[in-house]
Amino acid sequence: MPFHQPPLLSRRTALACALLASLAPTLTAHAADYPGERPIRLVVPWAPGGATDAIARVLAVPLGQALGQSVIVDNRPGAGGNIGTGQFVREKADGYTLIMATSSTNAVNPHLYSKLPFDPAKDFTPVAFVASVPNVLVVRAASPYKTLAELLAAARAQPGKLSYGSAGNGSSQHLAGSMLVRATQLQMTHVPYKGSGPAASDLMAGHLDMMLDTGSLPHVQGGTLRALAVASKKRMAALPEVPTFEEAGVPGGIQASAWYGVMAPAGLPKDITQRLNREINKILQQPAVARHLQEFGAETNPGTPEQFQAFAASEVARYQAIVKDSGAKLE
Repeated sequence: MPFHQPPLLSRRTALACALLASLAPTLTAHAADYPGERPIRLVVPWAPGGATDAIARVLAVPLGQALGQSVIVDNRPGAGGNIGTGQFVREKADGYTLIMATSSTNAVNPHLYSKLPFDPAKDFTPVAFVASVPNVLVVRAASPYKTLAELLAAARAQPGKLSYGSAGNGSSQHLAGSMLVRATQLQMTHVPYKGSGPAASDLMAGHLDMMLDTGSLPHVQGGTLRALAVASKKRMAALPEVPTFEEAGVPGGIQASAWYGVMAPAGLPKDITQRLNREINKILQQPAVARHLQEFGAETNPGTPEQFQAFAASEVARYQAIVKDSGAKLE
């Protein structure tokens, strides 16, 4: 029987199959062996000492223990989080470089800055939602306003006289204050500072009437500030006696929380994403971790990567109108 050479296409197909078969163990081993012998970097696109840095450090040690490898917090501050985030999205999507994404960088900045070095929809793999910290409306302890109703009545009687401070134009405090102005249809004066610390100091000194801030909890607990309302759907566990804006009389309330979550560069393998998600969710349920987060006023809501992705996308859409209404714009 004469010998017939196999068609060229069949040879190519066979070679391709052989190549894929040879690569399959390598690809499987990559995911199974993660993280191997290399440490993991958790990028924080802000300076040390802030809320993002603090939350990242609460997570880093137990995550490293769960993975059997060091998790190193890598601070890359500048330009409202844009510098570190822009550098991050150019990293390999191999699970060895993660970022603590925030509502500022991944939801507000796309509308606040005319140009960004990253795309919040295309350049990230959402891994796990970590925590949210609601803004709290605070006044100084000696303020004549004991309730939100009293403060709003004063603003109504004296249009434009009452002032609220912020960490700067486009900051979370500014946007939360703008949301309050829009929700109540009252005139109040925005006073921007270079950071929330100076603004809080002036508030306690009596140079401002109010502030919506995520970092006021220690001052409230210390008795130097009084909390009037919480900008979330439910009351804060750390301030159970303080009503939400809706409970305090603002129809529909105000939703203004800073949120934090772990993301990877786009294209992270699904099995690595799922493993990181499982480990982070278990860590968030540890009593010691939950207690540390509550010290910042943070509340956790563990979920799947898909739920985090849907939430992050909804926040980008939600903040478009909020930033526009505030009038803030940065180059």
